[in-house]
Amino acid sequence: MEPVYDGFVSRHLNRRISRPLARALSHTPVTPNLVSISSLGIAAGAMVSFVVGLPILGGLLAQASSVADGVDGDLARLTGKTSRFGGFMDAVLDRYADALIILGLTIWAADGAETGVWIVGLWALVGVFTVSYTRARIEGAPRTIFDRGLTSVASRDIRLFIVMIGGVAGLGLATLIVLASLTNAVVLARLVSARFALASEQ
Repeated sequence: MEPVYDGFVSRHLNRRISRPLARALSHTPVTPNLVSISSLGIAAGAMVSFVVGLPILGGLLAQASSVADGVDGDLARLTGKTSRFGGFMDAVLDRYADALIILGLTIWAADGAETGVWIVGLWALVGVFTVSYTRARIEGAPRTIFDRGLTSVASRDIRLFIVMIGGVAGLGLATLIVLASLTNAVVLARLVSARFALASEQ
């Protein structure tokens, strides 16, 4: 697995947990790919928790999934089991995990409410996916182009931390609004940033 950009929450919170866990797991038969699959399972647990009306548990599991997502990379580097396929699979499973968590959050927030909640949930999901896509798709510019400033504030660790806060606080719709607004604003900022960066490269 290739090293990935660590957002603010990963640097200051998640890695303090994921690195000790990875060191402990490095002495077991557990593989990085198995941890990636487990992270998806935790995300599925978060979705189910939201759906059945346990938002605090859902939020905590969303954050646990974020931590587990760091364990696989740490474990791969500790054990020398990094691979391009592992990084690819991890990225794919992360997208499924994001979809499950946003879906669960939306179902909980809607709870028989009007269509507007579902529209906000859809925009949150579109924004989440497009933020990831912009980082994967950028070509002809430095790999660190989106690592600072406004273009970096919707990283996956920050998004899942927001979900945790929203779940614990019982604010489903507000959390979706924040996610939808933040991710789509960051996509716009990345388009502007990429426009100037790629123009200078030419």
